[in-house]
Amino acid sequence: MTAFFDHHRPMLDAALRALHSRAFWTPFPEIPSGKIYGETAREDGASGFEALLGKPFDLPGHPEETRLGAEESPYGRALGISYPAAAPQTLIAAAQAAAPALAEAGVEARIGACLEALVRLNRASFLMGNAVMHTTGQAFAMAFQAGGPHAQDRGLEAVAMAWEEMSRFPAEARWEKPQGKAAPLLIEKHWSLVPAGLALAIGCNTFPTWNSYPGIFASLATGNPVIVKPHPAAILPLALAVRTLREVLTEVGLPADSVLLAVDTPEAPAAAHLATDPAVRLIDYTGSNAFGAWLRQNARQAQLFTEEAGVNSVAIAATEDFTGMCENLAFSLALYSGQMCTSPQNIYVPEAGIDTDQGRKSFDEVAAALAAAIDGLLADPARAAGVCGAIANPATLERVQQARGLGRIVRDSHPVGQGRSAAPLLLAMRDGDAAVEGEWFGPIAFVIAVPDAAAGIARAADLARRKGAITAALYDTDAARVGAAARAFAQAGVNLSVNLTGNIFVNQSAAFSDFHVTGANPAGNASLTDTAFVASRFRRAMWRRPVAA
Repeated sequence: MTAFFDHHRPMLDAALRALHSRAFWTPFPEIPSGKIYGETAREDGASGFEALLGKPFDLPGHPEETRLGAEESPYGRALGISYPAAAPQTLIAAAQAAAPALAEAGVEARIGACLEALVRLNRASFLMGNAVMHTTGQAFAMAFQAGGPHAQDRGLEAVAMAWEEMSRFPAEARWEKPQGKAAPLLIEKHWSLVPAGLALAIGCNTFPTWNSYPGIFASLATGNPVIVKPHPAAILPLALAVRTLREVLTEVGLPADSVLLAVDTPEAPAAAHLATDPAVRLIDYTGSNAFGAWLRQNARQAQLFTEEAGVNSVAIAATEDFTGMCENLAFSLALYSGQMCTSPQNIYVPEAGIDTDQGRKSFDEVAAALAAAIDGLLADPARAAGVCGAIANPATLERVQQARGLGRIVRDSHPVGQGRSAAPLLLAMRDGDAAVEGEWFGPIAFVIAVPDAAAGIARAADLARRKGAITAALYDTDAARVGAAARAFAQAGVNLSVNLTGNIFVNQSAAFSDFHVTGANPAGNASLTDTAFVASRFRRAMWRRPVAA
């Protein structure tokens, strides 16, 4: 059972070193190159995706009471794939039956299976890229990276953290306590790792693998069977992952039902039924605050790990690279049409303007320069389609239409590329406008006039503390003010990026280095991937007995 662990031990050790150093490292190249993945990898991935369309998805041995699936690509085609589906109680029973063998298999067997599955998923990254592209609307390059290597990085990070936490203390010890002239007390002690119970991973529409892999792999590595509940519009990426995991588990002699797929429909959702079953003890959830609040109220038997909605802000106080700042923010606003949990929304600018390397810029000039930078970025239609992708949910386009009436339009939204698409809408707003207090998910951003730079920082930090935020950005040249901002955003529980220009963006979160979400504000109660994310998925139970000297 430990052959995969032995084979992949060098990768695991390298991952552990990266966890501790927080330096750049990845075993999964992010470049979709035939020189890396094989000369025919791109064609094989595309043809493999096409071969899945319009057919039943094969998931050998999986519980099946019916077939479900009605995914439609945001680029304009129906996938026509049906998946095996079963009632929540059927899936719960299957997972419970698999639980004892998974728990008893031992840490190295489980870790090895997880590592092998990640390697196989990496080899299938071109297939996964197509699956993610046509369920989320991401352009292919982004779908390949975020759905493939970057998601695999996050899964590996969780596995490495799980290994470290489970191997942190010895499995047995000889305890000897001196008793003066009497013989010492000698106790033989043994510790077993006890999994928490069944795990439920509730996936999202926009990043089905990136957001779900950490919880799935952390739970499996620590011995908890996982029921994977994809978003009804993005089933295929997680179905591919479940199939890979089941294949590996079977090969190492573990129950395939340690990982199950829970397919549902918007008309008959299954998440609430699964989440409130007493056997479910771990829930990983990415989605709206409304369902997150429902889970907190109703799934009280489970440990809940959430990433929810928030309002990400940028405070602009001053800059030594005005063009670079505008171009950097333009890309962050346009990337995947703002459908990232890390995308900026509120941009706070002093009403009297800012000092720059190009002289004083008024509020209106800053807003106009941001709009011009977006226009320049998206001037070429092919590039615009590659940056913006397509809109995952039709409701997002309705939200863009609704937002047009909130303020003065600095830059209007318009379709880009193929399928359901929209470029960023940029609105000028007054300080205190209530609309900017909530999340407007999608290609919508507000440039907000504030009394001064300090007020902009204060507004952004306070909003993060009250409503939640995953990212924050600051542009400033005053060292004292930067230090004060760092403290303010830390107290608000949000990660801060300062003076980003060039090819690094506030949207990006790097595995093994960045802790994605802090868990310290309403945008989420968990962090990918810190010790708390993994350690509470198992407990230690001891048995002991006296031994002779």
